[in-house]
Amino acid sequence: MSQPAHSAADRRKEFRQQLDSGRLLRFPGAFSPLVARTVEDLAFDGVYVSGGALSAQLALPDIGLTTLTEVAGIGQQIAASTRLPVLIDADTGFGEPLNVARTITTLEQAGISGCHIEDQVNPKRCGHLDNKQVVERDEMVKRVRAAVTARTDPEFVICARTDARGVEGLDAAIERARAYVAAGADMIFPEALADEHEFEAFRSAIGVPLLANMTEFGKSPLLDARTLEQLGFNVVIYPVTTLRLAMGAVEQGLRTIAKEGTQEPLLAQMQTRARLYELLGYEGYTAFDAGVFNFDISDRGTP
Repeated sequence: MSQPAHSAADRRKEFRQQLDSGRLLRFPGAFSPLVARTVEDLAFDGVYVSGGALSAQLALPDIGLTTLTEVAGIGQQIAASTRLPVLIDADTGFGEPLNVARTITTLEQAGISGCHIEDQVNPKRCGHLDNKQVVERDEMVKRVRAAVTARTDPEFVICARTDARGVEGLDAAIERARAYVAAGADMIFPEALADEHEFEAFRSAIGVPLLANMTEFGKSPLLDARTLEQLGFNVVIYPVTTLRLAMGAVEQGLRTIAKEGTQEPLLAQMQTRARLYELLGYEGYTAFDAGVFNFDISDRGTP
C-alpha cells in the first residue's frame, strides 16, 4: 500500500542520525508525490520540496506568492508517499515570528522532517536573482528562535538560510550564520556562494551541518557530490532539477505532437506503463484488495 513504513518521528530521527554520519546526504527536489517515490526507488537519502518548484507548478514566479496552506499541503502529500525524510522550503516563515511558530507546528503535523527559513525580506525572491534584500540580523534571529521554541519534536530539523552573501558579502553572511546557530538553528544553508573557496570558508567558520544548493543556471558552481563531501558539507539539494527535466521533455513532446500529429515518435522516451505501475505499487494494492474482498456476494437476497 501507499503508506510509508516509517512514522514521521522515525524519519526525523533517521535524518538527525544521517546528519551526524559524516557523509553527504543527497536530497533531489520532488514537485509531486510520484517524483518523491522515484527518488526513494533510486536510493537517494531524502526528498527536498522547493518553494521555487512549487511556485512554478502553480504557474507563479518564486516571489513569495504561495501560502503556508499550499506549501504544507503538497509537503504532506509528498511525505505520505515516501519512507525518506522530507526537507521543505518554508521561505521566510510566512510572516512575523508568530507566523513562523505556526509554520513549524503546521509542518510538523504534515509529517515533514525539517524545513529551512531564510533571512530575506517579504516578498522574497529566488535566491539566485540579483537585487535581493535581507532583514536585519536580529529580525532573523527572532525568526529562528520562534521556530526552535515552537517545535514539539526536538528531532525536527530547523535550518537557517542566509541570502546575505549576495547583499552584504561573504564575511557578513558568515557572521549572520553564527548568530543563527547561537539562536538554535540545527543547520545552515548559505545561499548563492560564488566559488569553492566560499564553501570552504563557511565550513571553516560554522560548526553545525551545512547545506549546499546545486541549482542549475544560478550563481554557484555545480560542484559534484564527491567535492561537496570533501568540503565537509552535510546535505546537497537539487531543488528544481526534476521539474526542469520534466518540463523540458513535456515541451519537446508537445512540439513533436504539434508537428507530427502523433506521439508515436516519442514512445521510446516515455516511462512505460509497467514502470509507472511498479512505482505506484499496483501489485501491493491488488494483494491488499484480494485479502479484504474474499467473500461471495452472488446471492444478494441473503442478509
